[in-house]
Amino acid sequence: MEDDPQITTGSCAPKPLRPPKPRSAFSHYLPRLRPEHYQADAVVFWTLPIAHRATGWLNPMFHAAFRELMLHTAAREGLICPAYCLMPDHQHLVWMGLRSTSDQRKAMRFLRTHLAPHLLPAKFQHQPYGHVLTMAERQADRLGPACADYVLLNSARAGLVEDSRDWPYSGALIPGYPKVDPFEPGYWEWLWERYAQMIEPGIQNRTLPPRQMA
Repeated sequence: MEDDPQITTGSCAPKPLRPPKPRSAFSHYLPRLRPEHYQADAVVFWTLPIAHRATGWLNPMFHAAFRELMLHTAAREGLICPAYCLMPDHQHLVWMGLRSTSDQRKAMRFLRTHLAPHLLPAKFQHQPYGHVLTMAERQADRLGPACADYVLLNSARAGLVEDSRDWPYSGALIPGYPKVDPFEPGYWEWLWERYAQMIEPGIQNRTLPPRQMA
């Protein structure tokens, strides 16, 4: 935040500017990679915690609103979501960028802003967690198992169901494919074929800055 401007009163000398407050060693905001790492063909695992671990908001109506807003977000920013899981006090989702103009930080702000009224009286924690996958982590033989372990199997791991396929608040969102099921055999082979068809040619060849937290 900028310092207050100098104020003059009559012929009095201007008041000196207040020195800026020293930045705390503990920042209220999570460190992020540079914006470029969340753009274009980035693959990011997102976690959206609910403030104070509030529950009671997760129901079929919220799930329907979530899916609708995810589709709007995908259309705006050129994204697909190969896996998501809504838990009673947090949300997990994976986004894969498709266009040179895709920007997942913008997408996340849009999604959280429009989902917020559906959460009330609960609220999102001030900032989501985002893990940007490295090129090695994005390989076809690693991404599927990572999505399953980190996202899709959460409900069974938490004891909400015995089989994650029975949890009604998980799935995938690929625009144009309303009945896609990430638990179906052959899903990941199918996904990679669609991804290759949908992604803008050449964006995988962009040069990124070093992975340093800011």
